[in-house]
Amino acid sequence: QVQLVESGGGLVQPGSSLRLSCAVSISIASMRTRDWYRQAPGKQRELVATIGSGGLANYVDSVKGRFTISRDNAKNTLYLQMNDLKPEDTAVYYCHIKDILRDYWGQGTQVTVSS
Repeated sequence: QVQLVESGGGLVQPGSSLRLSCAVSISIASMRTRDWYRQAPGKQRELVATIGSGGLANYVDSVKGRFTISRDNAKNTLYLQMNDLKPEDTAVYYCHIKDILRDYWGQGTQVTVSS
């Protein structure tokens, strides 16, 4: 079975940084999309960042300049570097990949930003 294992979440103060990792049990290089989503309490799940096969990345406006999505195809791992974290970034973060047949989701990792 395909497994996506996220790690790196935690409780941090505003202005801190975290790096989330998503280790995937299959190749991510050929996937149609490689993404990070997040869902805050009482809010809809939103797409935070996506990276194309050639490395081109897109971000939701609220994280531009602070977050960086990257991937290591050899390790089949997706990353989200989060800098200058704000309380508004508090959410469960989900790794997501999509191939021609279906979507795959990680279990989610909690990020809490609080003073």
